[in-house]
Amino acid sequence: MKKTFSEEDLIKNLSLYYLNRHLKKKPIEKYHRTIDESPLHDREKYRKKSEILLLNSFMHHFPDVKFENLTCESPDFIAKLNDKKIGIELTEVINHLEMKKVESTLNKMFRQAEILLEQEDTTKYRGVYFLEFHSETKFDNLEVQQENIISIYKSIKKNKAVGCVKSIRKSFHRRNVFITHEYSMSLFDELCSEKILELIEKKNEKFPYYDTSVDECWLVIVSDMNSIASRYTFIQDKEHLKEVKSPFHKIFHLENLCGNITSIK
Repeated sequence: MKKTFSEEDLIKNLSLYYLNRHLKKKPIEKYHRTIDESPLHDREKYRKKSEILLLNSFMHHFPDVKFENLTCESPDFIAKLNDKKIGIELTEVINHLEMKKVESTLNKMFRQAEILLEQEDTTKYRGVYFLEFHSETKFDNLEVQQENIISIYKSIKKNKAVGCVKSIRKSFHRRNVFITHEYSMSLFDELCSEKILELIEKKNEKFPYYDTSVDECWLVIVSDMNSIASRYTFIQDKEHLKEVKSPFHKIFHLENLCGNITSIK
């Protein structure tokens, strides 16, 4: 039976984050090795690796944090800070629910195009490719998706936009072919504070079931700015976050591109 995620997929997942000059490579690599050595199922290993990547910016704000348990549940991680045992519960806030399904489809298409290119000549095409699509591009059925995969494949081969691809930009990568969506930001792309408050309320309900051996339990809410479904430019009605009530000792909102952090509690 084929693994849900191959080791190559995990390398590619980490490689994209290597493009971020702020990435703390050494602790990330060490934590990923620790997760790899655990008895977790491959799917769970992939999830844990993705989660620890989202906490990269968090580690810049709290450089003295040392993760002691990377494979626990409820909370997601246990760390040590200033002689305190800290439980860290991580959750992502989705800003564009309608884009979540589209993004999942895009990632599957990118992977198929990557396979085609690597089977043909990995050395020739290795790099990170940022693609932008025409606004009228559809992704809703398998036939159209196959046509889009061919357009992506041809765009990279010819190094120019073909078919559904509006623009293409390449960045160096020494090992593999990696395709992702071009980062773009609307100046008026707000994240409603109500979404954050609703997320906190859901986590509040689970708080009694978290590990009681920790000294404090923190909730870290992340906007994954590398995801088109999670991006934002500003938090709407940010003052409403001051009204939050929660048993969590500390609550933060973090965006993982520039590393901006907001202390909610």
